[in-house]
Amino acid sequence: MANPEHVERLRAGVEQSNSWRRNEPTIPLDLREANLTGADLSLANLIWADLSRAVLVGADLTGADLSGAKCTGANLTAASLSGAKFNAADLSGADLTKADLSGADISVANFTGGGSGDGEHPLGESYCGKP
Repeated sequence: MANPEHVERLRAGVEQSNSWRRNEPTIPLDLREANLTGADLSLANLIWADLSRAVLVGADLTGADLSGAKCTGANLTAASLSGAKFNAADLSGADLTKADLSGADISVANFTGGGSGDGEHPLGESYCGKP
């Protein structure tokens, strides 16, 4: 389960959360199984955050930094991930159906076993920019 304090810091606003992260860079952000449906997390510092099995359906993560984040089994259906950074992030088993990944940096990200669970490609119907 997520650390309730970490969830509340994000819900209080990205600016406040990012400020806290700058002041406490060694505290790992624990958002496991958090319900962040529709949350505005644009430009959020989620570096090395644990978002395992988190629900981020329709969330706005535009320009967020999820480098090294653990997003195993996360539900990112219809999330806006454009311009987000996923360097070395673990998205294994994540559902990215209809997510917008245009301009996202997915360098060395792990997408093993992701998708909608129907055996299709891990990025499913995700939008990744120009065809």
